[in-house]
Amino acid sequence: MSDDQQRTKQAKKVAVIGSTGSIGKQTLDVISASQGEFEAAALVAKSNAELLLEQAKKYRPEIVGIVEESAADFLRENLPENTELVVGKTALSAGSSFGDTVLNAVVGFAGLEVTVGTLKAGKRLALANKESLIAGAPIVQSARAFPGAEIVPVDSEHCAIHQCLKAMSAVSEAPSRNTADVSVRDSFKPLAPTSVSRLLITASGGPFYGRKKSDLAKVTLDEALTHPTWNMGPKITIDSSTLMNKGLEVIEAHELFGVPYDGIEVVVHRQSIIHSMVEFCDGAVIAQLSSPDMRLPIGYALSYPDRFSHPYGKLDFTQLNRLDFGVPDPDTFGSLALAYEAGRMGQSAPACLNAANEIAVQAFLDSKISWLQIEEVVSETLNRHNLVKLTDIDDVLYVDKEAREMAEKIAEQLAP
Repeated sequence: MSDDQQRTKQAKKVAVIGSTGSIGKQTLDVISASQGEFEAAALVAKSNAELLLEQAKKYRPEIVGIVEESAADFLRENLPENTELVVGKTALSAGSSFGDTVLNAVVGFAGLEVTVGTLKAGKRLALANKESLIAGAPIVQSARAFPGAEIVPVDSEHCAIHQCLKAMSAVSEAPSRNTADVSVRDSFKPLAPTSVSRLLITASGGPFYGRKKSDLAKVTLDEALTHPTWNMGPKITIDSSTLMNKGLEVIEAHELFGVPYDGIEVVVHRQSIIHSMVEFCDGAVIAQLSSPDMRLPIGYALSYPDRFSHPYGKLDFTQLNRLDFGVPDPDTFGSLALAYEAGRMGQSAPACLNAANEIAVQAFLDSKISWLQIEEVVSETLNRHNLVKLTDIDDVLYVDKEAREMAEKIAEQLAP
């Protein structure tokens, strides 16, 4: 493409919801590297007004949103001219109404409104907020049916599966005659052949892989926050240490691709070079490999079905000596089994699981409970939960609130 063509080409507008977090900042790196292919149309953050202002001055979005109302005056006084400011909870939905693609990098359950709103608006959702799909699966699946609605996952594992399925669909569109075939979501049929046998989700294993439960009674916060591969926020890093993050990814994979839980397995892969794999009915396995760099799946989600031109995560195979694999220890990392249990229960169980986990992780971060008690809080909350059918967002909000209150009480009872 010539320089003149590049200048006249219409930039694709991206709304970055959660712009001051790890994924949000890396999304802006990708936008900067795109040489005008993408522009930040909206930037929304929870509370980091100083960084949000810095981003707004650099990227000049049409709208800036901040959830924390106490930061509003600071932004009003300092934002670039002609930049619209939205304050409070409406900032999430207002921000997602801008742009061709909405990247949902909100942490936790709060991202549900962004996910549903984006899909109902018939836009592409670059999904980095797995909790919204997990907690509100029936509502999200309904929203996927809106004309133009599309989910391209940003989690490295689900992005890898997306790429593997796309690679397979490019060479074989014929329906399989294997009776063990699994079905896929109608909205994903262009990519997912029915000959999928298993999804293999890789896990780094977190900081405590190889250790027994008896060794982890006195885990410190710093130890749990030391991830061997990725640099992430505190909540997801703790989830990685318990393998709850991987359990949530199992539920997300089921909802995204329609593969039954018996066809989704977690494999420990310490090097984090293979980001996930798809096994087909003839035994063939397709894997996606790259160095750990979240900007690769971000660029993929923004550019799909094309490829982003900047080579994030490029491998030097002459330096790649070995790829190791293992099995998660179910006794030490019981959170993974809890996620499978909640997923198979269906209805409101995943929403309960997610809410209880968020409360338990925060209690650990606040030094109120031990690392081992995170699993205990989630397990007991799930045991006490009465399943309900989720038909709208109000149902999800009710289950979430009830589960959080229950988890808080259980955590308080466990506190020393």
